[in-house]
Amino acid sequence: MRGYKSGITTVEDTPFGYTLSLISGKWKMAILYLLAENQPVRYNQLQRYIRSITYKSLSLQLKQLEADGLVVRKEFPQVPPRVEYSLSEKGESIIPIFEMMCEWGMAHEDVASQKQDVAS
Repeated sequence: MRGYKSGITTVEDTPFGYTLSLISGKWKMAILYLLAENQPVRYNQLQRYIRSITYKSLSLQLKQLEADGLVVRKEFPQVPPRVEYSLSEKGESIIPIFEMMCEWGMAHEDVASQKQDVAS
């Protein structure tokens, strides 16, 4: 990619590989996108947004995103316990990439649906 000229031995050794290591996983991009659109979000609310995710998977993905510094977990000392998730400053910085992905999707989804219509 532009601006990165180095002795690349594996994709993991590149800035691209680092970025992928943070957002790869079945649900991480969806979680980040939903947090960008709706933050702060409570755990059960996130689970309702992504209906097919299990509680265990959601918990694991959120822990990983928090450990990577993309998500902030705020716990309120009350009964019943309340926890909210939001994007960190680092997490906010990835949102322009998601916006470009959405623009790309809008520009190309019509082409994809037209091809499907022709094939039917």
